[in-house]
Amino acid sequence: MSGCCPPSRSEQSVHTGVPAGERSDLDGLIALPGGVFRMGTDDEDAFPEDREGPVREVAVAPFAIDAHCVSNDRFAEFVEATGYVTEAERFGWSYVFARFLPGALRRDSPRPDGAPWWCGVSGAYWRHPEGPDSDVAGRGNHPVIHVSWHDAAAYCAWAGRRLPTEAEWEYAARGGLDQTRFPWGDELTPNGEHRCNIWQGRFPVRDTAEDGYSGTAPVDAFQPNGFGLYNVAGNVWEWCADWFDDTEANRAMRGGSYLCHDSYCNRYRVAARTANSPDSSTGNLGFRTAAGIA
Repeated sequence: MSGCCPPSRSEQSVHTGVPAGERSDLDGLIALPGGVFRMGTDDEDAFPEDREGPVREVAVAPFAIDAHCVSNDRFAEFVEATGYVTEAERFGWSYVFARFLPGALRRDSPRPDGAPWWCGVSGAYWRHPEGPDSDVAGRGNHPVIHVSWHDAAAYCAWAGRRLPTEAEWEYAARGGLDQTRFPWGDELTPNGEHRCNIWQGRFPVRDTAEDGYSGTAPVDAFQPNGFGLYNVAGNVWEWCADWFDDTEANRAMRGGSYLCHDSYCNRYRVAARTANSPDSSTGNLGFRTAAGIA
C-alpha cells in the first residue's frame, strides 16, 4: 500500500441514502464543452497495476464540474438540511494520519497491516477529523474529509448533481493541455513555484511543508488550471463515479493527496488513479461534484 493511498475498511457498508433533488444549486460549477481528448499515459513512472495506460482517445459529452472540492462548510449545509449521518459516524471510526494525533491516541489506535502511518481512530469523522478532541474550526473552506463514496453520492443526490466519471475528471483536470504530467505542464515546480499540496521531506516522519501546508489546504489554494479547477493535483483524493475495474469491488479515485511524494507515490500526476472500497473514509479523501448539461 502506498502512503498517500487511503486504506480500506474491511466491514460491509451500512449506507442509507437521502432523497434526490432536494437542492438544485449549480453555483461553483464550470461548464465544459467536452470533446475528444487523449486519456491515460504511457509514462514510465506510471504504476502498471493501476492501469493508467495505454493512452487512448476518449470522447466526453458537455458537462459541468466543481471548480474545487466540496468544503466543510458546504457539507455542513447538507448535513443540517437532511440530518445525514456519514458512514464514519456509523462505523464509529475512521483512518487518521498518525502524525496528526496526540501521543496517547496515536499509541492506542489500531493500524492497518503494511501502512503503520494510518491509525483507525474512534470518533474521527468529518466534524472531528483528528479524533474526538479536534474540530474543523478555521477549516470551513478546506475540503471535507472522512467521507465515503456513499457519503459523496448522498451529497450529490441532495444537491441535484453527481460524481464525475473518470474520463470527465481527467478531461477537466488537464485544463486543455495534452498529455502533460501535471495540470499546469511537465515540471512539478516551474521556476521553483509550488503548484500543489503534496509531501515535502522524508515520508512519513518529516513534512517540511515547503508548499505552505501540512495536511489539507483551502479548496481554492494555488493557481487553478486552464479550465479554472483548483487542486486537481494533491490536497485530497477525489471519488469518481466509476468502478475501478471489472470486479466492481472498489470505486476509482483521482488526484493524489497531501501525503503523496515522488520517492514512493507520484499519483498526483493527472493520469494517475487508485481505488478504495465505497464504504472507506480517511483523512485525505474528499470529492467534487459534476452535472450534465445540454
